[in-house]
Amino acid sequence: MATDDTTYRWVKDGSLGAGRMRYGADYNPEQWPREVWDEDVRLMREAGVNIVSLGIFSWALLEPRPGEWDFGWLDEIMGLLHENGIDVDLATATASPPPWLAKRHPEILPQTIDGTTLWPGARQHWRPTSPIFREHALRLTRALAERYADHPALVAWHISNELGCHNLYDFSDDAARAFRLWLQEHYPTLDALNEAWGTAFWSQHYGEWDEILPPRTAPTQRNPGQQLDFERFSSDAVRDHLRAENAVLAEVTPGVPRTTNFMVAQNVRDIDYASWVDDVDFVSNDHYLRPGEIGRDDLSFWANLTGNLAGGRPWFLMEHATSAVNWRAVNPPKRPGELVRDALTHVGHGADAVCYFQWRQSRAGGERYHSGMVPHAGADSRVFRDVVDLGAQLQALATVTGSRREKARVALVFDYESWWVSGRDSHPSERPAYDDETLQWYRALLDLGVRVDVVPVAADLGAYEVVLAPMLHVVPASTRDRLVAFVAAGGHLVTTYFSGVVDEHDRVWLGGYPGALRDLLGVTVEEFVPLLPGETGALSSGAVVRDWSERISRVEPDVEVVAAYRGGDLDGAPAITRRRVGVNGGSATYVSASIGREGAGDVLRGLAGDIRALAADALAVGGDLDVIVRADADARYVFLANRTDDEVTVSAAGDLLAGPAARGSSDTLTIAPRGVAVIAQASAAGSA
Repeated sequence: MATDDTTYRWVKDGSLGAGRMRYGADYNPEQWPREVWDEDVRLMREAGVNIVSLGIFSWALLEPRPGEWDFGWLDEIMGLLHENGIDVDLATATASPPPWLAKRHPEILPQTIDGTTLWPGARQHWRPTSPIFREHALRLTRALAERYADHPALVAWHISNELGCHNLYDFSDDAARAFRLWLQEHYPTLDALNEAWGTAFWSQHYGEWDEILPPRTAPTQRNPGQQLDFERFSSDAVRDHLRAENAVLAEVTPGVPRTTNFMVAQNVRDIDYASWVDDVDFVSNDHYLRPGEIGRDDLSFWANLTGNLAGGRPWFLMEHATSAVNWRAVNPPKRPGELVRDALTHVGHGADAVCYFQWRQSRAGGERYHSGMVPHAGADSRVFRDVVDLGAQLQALATVTGSRREKARVALVFDYESWWVSGRDSHPSERPAYDDETLQWYRALLDLGVRVDVVPVAADLGAYEVVLAPMLHVVPASTRDRLVAFVAAGGHLVTTYFSGVVDEHDRVWLGGYPGALRDLLGVTVEEFVPLLPGETGALSSGAVVRDWSERISRVEPDVEVVAAYRGGDLDGAPAITRRRVGVNGGSATYVSASIGREGAGDVLRGLAGDIRALAADALAVGGDLDVIVRADADARYVFLANRTDDEVTVSAAGDLLAGPAARGSSDTLTIAPRGVAVIAQASAAGSA
């Protein structure tokens, strides 16, 4: 795809065009009088904004009545932005239907698990499987594509917005029909479905396809296999809408790249984004971090996963917040330095664009207290001054664009289906949380100064020396075989409690836990021993156990007991084990208890003695810095993110490109609290 100095294209091979970092926001000029628009573009130029997402929630204005179009205001703002050097990521505007559509066709409205209709008055009040909604949405998509196909401001298409954020699970009759069709595509016979779901239990055996419903509200626990397949179906149903709009845009504007904003870290955990990657020309993501001390590593974790979902190629940070959000119980503002830190951490993990929701903080509406690049206080504010400062720093990082994330030697596996299923009801305990457990191990690695890639479960693990798979609950035979091959080839696997327990249909692997991984690990767990709230246990290593423990009843002769339980009913029983496997020096470690960040760090320190990949990076200075690396043929771009509230001084050679940092004598670099410094070093190829 051709590029020049004024047009910026994103394509799958990572050729990101003009070599400038993209910076901007969702822009909603329709919320403001015309005289504000001129002030907006003036401030955008001052801040260094060079792209905006436009028209996301504009359907009601673009099509005020069925088939009647009003593009005048959009024509004007597209022209004004182009005249000021600001490009447009134009939305298809289908995220929320206009009132007239719901009035004329209430059958497009989604229904909750108990049959409640979700009415207009908020957003995303549409069924992903509604043929009527699809017809109207594609008509709007085509009208926009035909009108703006050749507009010089258009550089990308923004399909819908945060697909599935509020309407992922629809239990309507449309969804029921579509669910049955999906099941027929995935099961060769009804007998196969009955076997997969275990419908002999509780007299659930199906004799006809049309007897099957979505897992609506029921007297008690719903069928686990049915729930898992409905979650898969719902993810695929929203993906099918993405594909439908994508097909229209590809037909009308084949040269304009297309994306939709994922929510890898958000409240919609039940979308398998790894399966969506091939349906977009470039990955983009919305990320709103958790506040407080944990938020720093939480941000890095999800940005890391996003970069690896993108295959290491550059991606687009479509939304995050300049300061406070408005949808938590308490919404504190960002502390000084955090706006820049958050943005540059995303850039380190591969983002070639940093954008916010939204440009100007709304005066009215449900998100009026959500921060913007221009806050209610106006341009004379701390937030806008930070916005301008960040714009200057992003301009200084132009040389970073197009570079890829440099692979680490350690991988942490993240599995969406294990996230879904492990948190289900009717389990031994509802207290352990998959996302929290994986984050604890990620933080433990950062504490040790070890660089790590967070990768989807289907990723190629062959390039890694160590793989951590905490709480990998859902393990089909194919995943088991991949892990066995990884260890046999000399890799080192660490997995934890409640792993390997069920197959892809949420059926328990028989013979004892950890089920599919039992033979690889060389241990058999006889029963789970969850802890009650307030209870704790202890290990011989000194680790404190909370929430979960297990009774290991059998240990193979070649398995080393690394730590045992101390006290209580499990006193003396194995708790952490390690098995050395094969002639290539691989190993498989099992942690049968919830031991938190500190305990995970102890396990990793114990392994680091003979696993070189777990050695600390010299730049990590005792875990104070999160070291993130991008590279191209000419240079390595090292991002040093300060995880502390204090200054950190490190010896780091290279040219300082950006960040709140100061050079001292020789190669010393002092990084401000909550700061990120970016240095450029010669690549190995360049040095050679």
